[in-house]
Amino acid sequence: MRVVITGATSMIGVALINECVKNGDRVLAIVREGTRRLKRLPESYLIQIEFADLDNLDNVKGDGKPYDVFYHFAWGHTSKVERDLPLAQEDNIRTTLEAVELANKLGCKKFVGAGSQAEYGNYSCEITEDTVPNPTTSYGISKLSANLLSRRMCEQLDIKHIWARIFSVYGCNDNEGTMLDYAINQFIKGETASFSAATQTWNYLFESDAGRMFYLLGIKEVESGIYHVAGNESKPLRKYIEQVASKFKDAMCEFAVSGDKPVYGIEPNTDKSYKALEFEPEITFDEGIRRVIESTKKARG
Repeated sequence: MRVVITGATSMIGVALINECVKNGDRVLAIVREGTRRLKRLPESYLIQIEFADLDNLDNVKGDGKPYDVFYHFAWGHTSKVERDLPLAQEDNIRTTLEAVELANKLGCKKFVGAGSQAEYGNYSCEITEDTVPNPTTSYGISKLSANLLSRRMCEQLDIKHIWARIFSVYGCNDNEGTMLDYAINQFIKGETASFSAATQTWNYLFESDAGRMFYLLGIKEVESGIYHVAGNESKPLRKYIEQVASKFKDAMCEFAVSGDKPVYGIEPNTDKSYKALEFEPEITFDEGIRRVIESTKKARG
């Protein structure tokens, strides 16, 4: 298989590239100029790197031979401030369509887009691929819009369209500032970690398993449509936090008292994606969090 990946140095992008290299597949990794994350990529003759920002994807050339699958992870304006700015998020809809144009130019017959749980909005029940989307943020709205418009464009170009909605993926290459990152750093420092009541249902999938799911979406003959990228277990968020705390001696947690307002979590149904991909997670949360703790300690010196 020959694949193209935007957002190649992102957590899932790196996990996907590792999976491709393991299976002997050629990768065209599209990387933002000046990124400090380039060292995340494995060294391999199978990887060709091209530098391009989202605004100049049309400059990407490849190696002159057709590719098979185009994976689109790159997404701008992801800071907390910008995630709910309509004009900022609108850029991502346009660049997703430009990614489809590039996929067509490079000869790809399948486009795999990275969707989000944010497309669904607030639900207090199990979410399936048939659950009606009702996004509540500009980020979620733009992801849903990018899905619909890229699907239409792929239909016109005779490209199979896969939209993989990511729930909560974590790992050693995760962004700083996540709940898990905060908890682990507080526990390492021996300081109390403060949380909400954390009663909402949550779901986690380790980065390497997410990369493998995306790999299978590209290599297997699955139907066009929406697929969930998520773990096989959902439970109250507090249970996950306590599991992290159990890895430390005398870890201190404090949880707020539950309020009267409804708290929405995530409870993805993975039956469709697991069956289509013949997939089961390989890394338990217990093992995954052990790896993240080791990586964090190493980074802190």
